[in-house]
Amino acid sequence: QESWAEQPPARRAEVIQNLLGLLEEYEEEITSLLTHEVGGSPAMGQTSIQIATDHAGEAATLPRRMKGETAASNIPGKENRLYREPKGVVTVISPWNFPLNLSMRAIAPAIAAGNSVVLKPSTNSPITGGLLFAKLFEEAGLPEGVLNVVVGKGSEIGDRVASHPESDVVAFTGSTEVGRHVASLAGENLAVPAMELGGNNAHVVTGDADLDRAIDGAVFGSFVHQGQVCISINRHIVHESVYDEYVERLTERAEELPVGSAHDEGTVVGPIIDESQRDEMLDYVERTVEAGATLETGGETVDLEGVDDSLVVAPTVLSDVTMEMPAACNEHFGPIAPVIPFSTVDEAIELANDTEYGLSGSVHAGDLGVAEEIAHGMETGNVHINDQPINDEAHVPFSGIGASGVGGYNSDAFLDEVTETKWISVQTEPRDYPF
Repeated sequence: QESWAEQPPARRAEVIQNLLGLLEEYEEEITSLLTHEVGGSPAMGQTSIQIATDHAGEAATLPRRMKGETAASNIPGKENRLYREPKGVVTVISPWNFPLNLSMRAIAPAIAAGNSVVLKPSTNSPITGGLLFAKLFEEAGLPEGVLNVVVGKGSEIGDRVASHPESDVVAFTGSTEVGRHVASLAGENLAVPAMELGGNNAHVVTGDADLDRAIDGAVFGSFVHQGQVCISINRHIVHESVYDEYVERLTERAEELPVGSAHDEGTVVGPIIDESQRDEMLDYVERTVEAGATLETGGETVDLEGVDDSLVVAPTVLSDVTMEMPAACNEHFGPIAPVIPFSTVDEAIELANDTEYGLSGSVHAGDLGVAEEIAHGMETGNVHINDQPINDEAHVPFSGIGASGVGGYNSDAFLDEVTETKWISVQTEPRDYPF
């Protein structure tokens, strides 16, 4: 790691620039890998590559942005100098849902800043979240030993990776339950935890909102990549004056979405990652209906030709939902849209905050002042007005609060996680001491 940290900024930036070229060169192959490994549609694969490219492009600027500073001193003849230096070893534990870009956003900036990286991809995505990076960085000219990929079951090697005494930073993206465990292991060695965890994200729609835009955002934010996105819409909180129309239109749009194999070019809603995830989300739907909600559409698997045990869950809309119901109080991580009514701005904010999570959210309102009031009242790290919650721009800091994580990603926020400030003072003239 030390020899890599000593490389000039231009050399570290060069490797990342080479990586950018390889992402473009292998775009078709990477898209195919994402489809085969995690069931991502071709559109999802292309989006993943675009976001990963954005993160790598931002990382390529970091070596030249690691500037020192000076600070005035109260001591005569003293000069204070502040240097930004790499932390050392960054452990990255990445998820299966968007393995390419969610791995890239941690690996590329950590390496660009002069750190070495140990990457542990999800068991469900060892190639697109792990081994692919080894190939790409090797071809990009990264010296041997700077990036180390460890593949295996999390239950067998996860604890060892997270608790290794050589780790200075542990960057984890995944569920809150596992994240708490990983953070506790990292804390035993006083490693810095950078955790992006679960979300129960609210999409608030006021009575004067542009319903066309609100529904467009709702359909994308709920059903893209089968809802398997930590920042997707988990709850629709809709003003009572437009509630019935909203439910009707959302249901119609959900039923129109192309559903099927991820290998089909036109598919929007494809397979869930595995049987356990599918069964859990269908159980949320069943128990929510038993608790009094109305199943407007979906709530079951879609039969596919030649497939005995389908992993494709039909886009699901639930109305008459309250916050106590399973599909609303849990992160369901599937193509499920529970719709909850509200009557006042204060109630909308209260409903949005009725969760331990605080990752992302969105507000649609005709009155921008009301939208901003709701956005400021929402206890979450990110809120998007007249949009939906799924937004990620590499140059904009991204973080969650509460049970959604600690630390930050993207740009200077993650640079702060993987570097430390060293204070060196120089006494240029004799100093007077009291004894």
